[in-house]
Amino acid sequence: METPESDSVRDRLAIVRERVDAALRTAGRSPDDVTTIVVTKFHPASLVRELFHEGVRNVGESRHQEAELKVAELSDLDLTWHFVGQLQSKKARKVREYARVIHAVDRESLVASLGGAGNPVDVFLQVNLTDDPARGGVQPAEVGRLADRIESTPGLTLQGLMAVAPLDAEPRRSFALVRELSERLQREHPNAVNLSMGMSGDFEEAILEGATHLRIGTAITGNRPAIG
Repeated sequence: METPESDSVRDRLAIVRERVDAALRTAGRSPDDVTTIVVTKFHPASLVRELFHEGVRNVGESRHQEAELKVAELSDLDLTWHFVGQLQSKKARKVREYARVIHAVDRESLVASLGGAGNPVDVFLQVNLTDDPARGGVQPAEVGRLADRIESTPGLTLQGLMAVAPLDAEPRRSFALVRELSERLQREHPNAVNLSMGMSGDFEEAILEGATHLRIGTAITGNRPAIG
């Protein structure tokens, strides 16, 4: 289901909030069960400020250079910054300076780069639901091994699993697989109860399968601004 086009960020945000609430009611879940992260990559800091005045407190970015500038410009706002894209190990230390949550941890070298001194960082372990290694994430069979590594690394708190539904698959079936993986993970890591899954085109299906963190971009922000 697509969100109707609107020229107003306020209107789009209201529509998404209504849809989230409706999906939660269908699933028999509480509104407090879900955190909606508005992904603002390619959009100006002024849009983030507008979202803040509409009650948004969780913002997602996926490009370090862009995120770093926005964080500095918006330092007067009480925002929780989430890094939701693929992260290079060499940029990990800089990203953890401003991101309280990192959603796509998928290899031991990145875990090593993120760990250590400084403020604790919440991380999600990314699962690859395809056969394409370029998509990022570990294969389901490797979840336990990487989870153990995260849990044993100072400065990191394992929140749970993160996934992106493949374009050629039925989203709810993909999210159901992640939920099953999460249930297995919790046998060894009982605090890793969260699920970061669901984007603009499939967040309702994700909610029905237990998503706790939604990463929603264009359904709220509108299309990327033209460059040129």
